[in-house]
Amino acid sequence: MTAAPGLRLEVLPEGQWAETVAQALLERLVANPRLRLCLPTGDTPTPVYARLAVLDRAGRPGAWAQATAVLLDEWVGLPAGDPARCDRRITQDLLDGLAPPPRFIPIEVDGDDPEAAAARHDVAATGLDLGVLGLGMNGHIGFNEPGSRPDDPTRLVRLAVSSRDAATARYGAARTPTAGITIGVARLLEAHEVWLLVTGERKASILRRALREPEGPDCPASYLLRHRRLTVFADEAAAATL
Repeated sequence: MTAAPGLRLEVLPEGQWAETVAQALLERLVANPRLRLCLPTGDTPTPVYARLAVLDRAGRPGAWAQATAVLLDEWVGLPAGDPARCDRRITQDLLDGLAPPPRFIPIEVDGDDPEAAAARHDVAATGLDLGVLGLGMNGHIGFNEPGSRPDDPTRLVRLAVSSRDAATARYGAARTPTAGITIGVARLLEAHEVWLLVTGERKASILRRALREPEGPDCPASYLLRHRRLTVFADEAAAATL
């Protein structure tokens, strides 16, 4: 195993995974009501967001009122309102279920200069208390695709074919985007704490690659082992080969 003194691995039964992650996030909010965190979209965090909305209605109203949620990544070239847009999905999956929601910082990709939008979001992504991430099948975190480096800032990136296909096949994009903007590995490593959320048998091999083999650009998630406070929340299926 790669030496990673800052790593904490939480392996949970599938039926307890979303509840446990949601409760852990609420604990962070109670400890720091002004929590500044980046949040991903995608299939993995969706059940966590559903539980957070339930918990918010059930007994923790107003928990998010002073927090700030910074969007992790966004497609470039999809019009406002497109069903695959990350800002739309996180609004539907989480923000609309919170009363009141946190201050939300999307990635402003609708202008003519995505490089300038990336530079602005790089400023927004500094000083994160918590970076919440999913793990891509090719080892990406956000749109930090294979080939990314640990000193990469928030930037405009060319998407891997698998990421492009997900926009249309899984999320219903009107057209296939070829580029995106993502918070860079450098900003994620600067966060006070990082969580990696991983579920399902199909993620088992790439999770093993990220945690058990030397870091490298073929698997950007492997750079997270540098972090002094990394928690991996995996269900039993994803952790089966660890």
